[in-house]
Amino acid sequence: MKQRSVREGDNSRANESRGKLVDSAECSRECRYGIALDEVLNDIEVPSLDVPDLDASFVPSAQSKDLFADKLSTKSLFEEKKHAAWKEVQQAEARCDFAPNKVRISYRNPAFGIISLWKKSLYGRTLTDIKSDDSMVEKFAEGMNTLIRQILGHSLSSGDWCIVTSPKRRHKERNFASLISTRLGSLLGIPFYEDVVECHSKHRVGAVFTLGKEPPKERNIIVFDDFVTSGATMISMRELLMPLGYNLVFFTGINNKL
Repeated sequence: MKQRSVREGDNSRANESRGKLVDSAECSRECRYGIALDEVLNDIEVPSLDVPDLDASFVPSAQSKDLFADKLSTKSLFEEKKHAAWKEVQQAEARCDFAPNKVRISYRNPAFGIISLWKKSLYGRTLTDIKSDDSMVEKFAEGMNTLIRQILGHSLSSGDWCIVTSPKRRHKERNFASLISTRLGSLLGIPFYEDVVECHSKHRVGAVFTLGKEPPKERNIIVFDDFVTSGATMISMRELLMPLGYNLVFFTGINNKL
C-alpha cells in the first residue's frame, strides 16, 4: 500500500509538471505574438451572406426596365445604321474592276443561262464611265472574242453564225452594245445585224420586243448585251427569237449582280 501511494504521488507531481509546461508554452506564445489568438478568433464576427430568393415573384425596378430598354434602343439604332449603309452600297452606281477569272453562267430562267466575262464589283470604274470611254469598246470586243472562241470553237467556221444585240432604247446614236457587237463581228468573222429587234418603251420591266428588220438567215445567233442585271432583256429576246427556230447563245460583258 505504501508503494502504491508513492506511485500516485509521483503521478500527481508529473501531471502538475505537465500543466506548468503547457501554461508556460501558452504564456510564451502570448508573449511572442503579443496577443492571445484564441480570444481574437472568438471575437471575430462572420458577416451575413444571405442571398435574396429570386423567384417568379421578383419584379424588376423601373430603373432596370429603363436600362434594358436603352440597350434595346441602342441595338436597334445600330441595326438601322448597318442596314442603311448596306442599302447605300446597293443603290450606288454599279462598278467593275475587270478582275480576271470571273467567267460564269448565270441562270436567269431555268430554260437558259447567260455567259458573262466579268462581274460587278464594289470598286473600279462606274458603268457610266465605262460606256463613255471609246477604248472600252475594243477591250470588250477582244475579251468577248476570246471567250466566244473558247466556247463555240470550230463551229464558228460553219458560216451559219451571226450576232444580234438588245434593242436601242436610251442611247440610239451611240449605243455601247452595238459598237461592241460591230467590232466583235469583225473579230469573229461573222455578220452583226443591227436593229433586228425593236422596243418602243424605255422601261426595262414589262417591255415588249418586236422584229424591226427581216430576221437573220443564219440559224445560230449570238445574243449579246454589254451589261446584264435582272436578265429581263435577254428573256424578252429569247421569247421573240426562239419560236422562229433559231439556236440561241447568250453572252454579256458584265454580270451586274454581286
